[in-house]
Amino acid sequence: MTVRSQLLGGMIMGLSMASHGNGVLDPRVGQTTDQDLAGYHIATSADIEDVRADWIDEHDPHFNPMESGEIGIVGTAAAIANVVHDATGARVRDPPITLDNPCPDCPGE
Repeated sequence: MTVRSQLLGGMIMGLSMASHGNGVLDPRVGQTTDQDLAGYHIATSADIEDVRADWIDEHDPHFNPMESGEIGIVGTAAAIANVVHDATGARVRDPPITLDNPCPDCPGE
């Protein structure tokens, strides 16, 4: 159950990164311009219908299930960008992936 929860949490975090962005960095100091995390939007259960995590069980004494959440983050933004590409033919490479985010390759832009 721990691995499943970690994977699902990672996928939801990846969805948040793709759809809400990562915040704004100040290039002069390399830190976020926000003073706190109150303005950072994270997807909630109201934003997500059904998320499923499938895997093949394998015994590995060196595996720590708490490390499995990051695996779910990796492909989520890419999957959403591929959906946009399949629907429009345009590649979106910079989050957030939203309707109001300018997409130089999108038709009509």
